[in-house]
Order: sequence, then structure tokens, then C-alpha cells
Amino acid sequence: MAVDVSRLKPYRQAVSDNARWADFEPRPNDIFVCTPAKCGTTWTQTIVVNLLWPDGKFPATVMELSPWIEAQFNPLEQMHERLRAQSHRRVIKTHTPADGIPFFTDAKYIFVARDGRDAFMSMCNHMDRMKRELVGALNAKATDDGVQPMPSWNGDVHGFFQGWIESRQHIAHVGTFWDRRAEQNQLLVHFNDLKKDLGGEMRRIARFLDVDVPASLWPGAIDRCTFESMRDHEEQVGKFDGFEGGIKGFIFKGTNGRWRDVLTKDELALYDRRVSETLSSEAAAWMEHGRARLSGASHP
Repeated sequence: MAVDVSRLKPYRQAVSDNARWADFEPRPNDIFVCTPAKCGTTWTQTIVVNLLWPDGKFPATVMELSPWIEAQFNPLEQMHERLRAQSHRRVIKTHTPADGIPFFTDAKYIFVARDGRDAFMSMCNHMDRMKRELVGALNAKATDDGVQPMPSWNGDVHGFFQGWIESRQHIAHVGTFWDRRAEQNQLLVHFNDLKKDLGGEMRRIARFLDVDVPASLWPGAIDRCTFESMRDHEEQVGKFDGFEGGIKGFIFKGTNGRWRDVLTKDELALYDRRVSETLSSEAAAWMEHGRARLSGASHP
């Protein structure tokens, strides 16, 4: 049964459109990797693929196995046909808030968050490395479709910050999944926790997905999911032709805290205000810190 997108809150941008869910045909045990932009999406997709194929013998690259369903640059029918052709357990990426995607009781949802300031700094690199011809093509299509084009980028971090924070896009996105935190088929994961204990978080995700990885295969699976390994193995993760430097331009540093030396005191105060206006104190603490600030409402 196809998805009734009329029941979903519309999210339409130059890069993505959640109306593309309309032709999606769900299957039991589908896995959805759900994140705001620049929160460890590719990382989590790579983790899930390595849990499903822990010997490292993937039938295709991570990006081919796990398409971004809303992406405007992926031909729509081609993408759905690829998903229909997959006979294994499927992994689908989405950057849409929870009120804009369908929820299936027999599917699993992994939501990954990150401190908004860290996600913002990563987005600046994303915009800096994204090839101008790709931006131009997406903006031209957006204009034809009556959609607002991508925000301009000229290297001005502070100017870019004003539009980013006023949209509250990242903060509100976190809130929509936080509100579903008690759902048994959703797992909250945080970028900080992946950095702190990659192996432990991979085992936690495996338990949630009901995946049994043989003990002898764990070391290799964990190693393939480090930032260094992903950057060095484009043939496993996938090509990023739309970015200067390919995969090494897209998967850049994966570091936190760079905003401390970049954003001004006034900008940080504005960020704090927008967070407090949008999220509960518990949700805000989790978005910033991860599991250290998470109550018992999610899976152990």
C-alpha cells in the first residue's frame, strides 16, 4: 500500500520534498535512518549496513543500499524502483521531521541528533564544498517549481547563521522526534555518544534492530565505521560527486566545539533563546549532550 502523503505535514525545499513518499511501498522490518542535516546521517547508514552485512561484503555501496527518499537530485521513479528491487532488509534515509514522514508499526526508526551549533558548523563546510553547478541546478528546478531556493553561501558564517537560526529548522526537527521518544520502534541516538563509544552504540543499535552479529565479526564492523575508514573507502560508502574533494569533502572532520571560536556572544545567546523557546529543558539538554542527559524513556 502506497503512502497517503496528504496526511503528512508538507516539507518542500530546493533539495528535498517529502511528497516523494507517495510511491513508497513499505515492508515489515524496514529501517529508517532519520536525522536533521549534518548530524551523522552517513555515519549511521554505514553502521546499519555493517550490522546487516558484518563481514563487510555489501551487495552495493552504503549510498546505493540506503537512498535518501526525499532528495530532489535522485530521479523519483528510479529511486523507488531500486527500493522495490531490493530483496534484503532495507535501510532508508530521511531528513524530514517526524510529522512529515509515515510511521509503520512493523518498521524501526533510528533518530540521530547533534548539538545544533555543531551541526551548523558542519553545514557551513557542506555549503562551502557543494559544487556550484549542483547548487545552480537545484535552485533552477526550485524556481521552476515555485520553491524557495537554497540559501546563498559566500563564506560569511555570521550572515549564514542568521538565516539558519531564525528558521529553527534543526531545533524544531529534534523536537518532533523527541515527542515520540517513548515509542518502542524508535531509538534515540546522539552524535556525541557515537564519538565517545562507537562499539557500544553499535551494539545498542544492533539490539534495537534485533540483529545478531557474530563475535568474531565485531572488530571489523566497528573499524569500518570509524570516520577514518569511511573517508578512506569510497568504494564501500559511495561517491559524493556533488562535493569538492568527493567523500573527503563531504565527510570532513566530524569534530565538535568549533563554534566556540567562531560564533559571537550575541549569536550564542540567540541560539540559546531559540532552543529554550522551542524545546523542553530535557530535550534541549539531550540535544546538546546526548545520553548523559537522557531519562529512561528510550531504549537502553
